[in-house]
Amino acid sequence: MTTTDAPPTSAVFTTAVTLTPAEPVHFDLAFTAVTQPCPWPKAYGGDLVAQAAAAAMRSVADGKSLHSMHSYFLRPADIGAPVHYEVELLRDGRGYSTRQVRGFQNGKALYVCLANFAAGEPGGSFAAGPDLDPAVPAPEELPASAEYLTGRSGGSMTETSKAYWSGGRGFDMRHVPGPVYLTVEGKQTPHQAVWLRPFDRLRPVDGLTDAQRDLAALAYVCDYTILEPVLRVLGLAWAMPGLVTASLDHAMWFHRPGPVDDWLLYVQEAVAADSGRGLGSGRFYTRDHRHLATVAQEGMIRA
Repeated sequence: MTTTDAPPTSAVFTTAVTLTPAEPVHFDLAFTAVTQPCPWPKAYGGDLVAQAAAAAMRSVADGKSLHSMHSYFLRPADIGAPVHYEVELLRDGRGYSTRQVRGFQNGKALYVCLANFAAGEPGGSFAAGPDLDPAVPAPEELPASAEYLTGRSGGSMTETSKAYWSGGRGFDMRHVPGPVYLTVEGKQTPHQAVWLRPFDRLRPVDGLTDAQRDLAALAYVCDYTILEPVLRVLGLAWAMPGLVTASLDHAMWFHRPGPVDDWLLYVQEAVAADSGRGLGSGRFYTRDHRHLATVAQEGMIRA
């Protein structure tokens, strides 16, 4: 449950990607969006990625679909405060279009990304499988975060962070092996998988088609757990006193459309860790192993 004991809802995501048109200062178009509550000192990085994706998609009116984003996080964002996004129309071609999006808060740039759009054309099709060994249990066989955390305590976990992990992120998340909230459940391997699904049916978002909203949902939810395989292999848990993490850069590729309201399997791997940084990668699959998107992210990990 959340801190108000209301049923958990996916509205935290749809509220995050609701944009208000604004007056541009530097580039062609501008919007504002508000970062959502979280129990950490600064806002969740997925807010910025999803909001920038929404801003970029609202600048493309010829039917092209977002197929990739490449982002840098320059400064932390304040929680519950508006971020001013400016969109530069770098190129509009017959097959591809490119946008630059910059996010500003308190007069300073805190986020920048390039987003590319494709019209799509006939061609061959291939998708790498999830490559799971052993097989991952179905989500119905795994405990939700709220069930897992009931009666547990430890480390730096507060009731606020416990409520946030349980129901404050908009998506039900179920880990294989167990989560790394309090301790590293299972072996210290560089692999994990997370089943995820919105707590309830995603609401419409002004200015976005349902297909665009679903792309923004993947961009939003991917950041919550992408560094966890790095934490797992290092033997670090989120509630470890003194642990500090921060997103540094992020890349995402959207391969094909698919349902986001149903369970998705997010297969993740630690690629490297050294010098206070870790790189994680992940792939989103539908229940029938349809490969929707691929993610790579580097983050600061300070124990």
